[in-house]
Amino acid sequence: MKKVRRNLVVLIVIAGVTAAAAAFALVMAVPALASAPRAGTLAVTEDCSQYDGTAGSFCTIASSNLDAIPVGSTLVATSAKGAGVLDSDLVLYTRGANAAYGHVVLDLATGTGTATFSGGTGQFKKFSASVAVSHLGGRNFGWSGSYSY
Repeated sequence: MKKVRRNLVVLIVIAGVTAAAAAFALVMAVPALASAPRAGTLAVTEDCSQYDGTAGSFCTIASSNLDAIPVGSTLVATSAKGAGVLDSDLVLYTRGANAAYGHVVLDLATGTGTATFSGGTGQFKKFSASVAVSHLGGRNFGWSGSYSY
């Protein structure tokens, strides 16, 4: 009987220590999760020196203020440019199995337009963004707008 009671006490102590460790881990994780930005301003520049106007051609991300969109990510236009306009779906490929889906309408004469993103795969599953696109010179373009998850 004493052995059963001792085993029961040991199990209760182990359960209490495990619950305390789990509670501590949760308390430590909540501030980190709360500090991770889930919405904000999006500022990106892209180098379009590889873009040739055909479906499947791409631009490369040259800078980004959002860690989810690292330098070197590629932005692929799924349609060819039309007469004076690029009106195409987009796929933004980042690292791993992460891709954001979007659409761009860009006036090729002025280099200005808009791009929107809605959903994707991996970390972009609940991603959305709306940006103004502007010509920065040469084959470089900039995005300025907002994003959220």
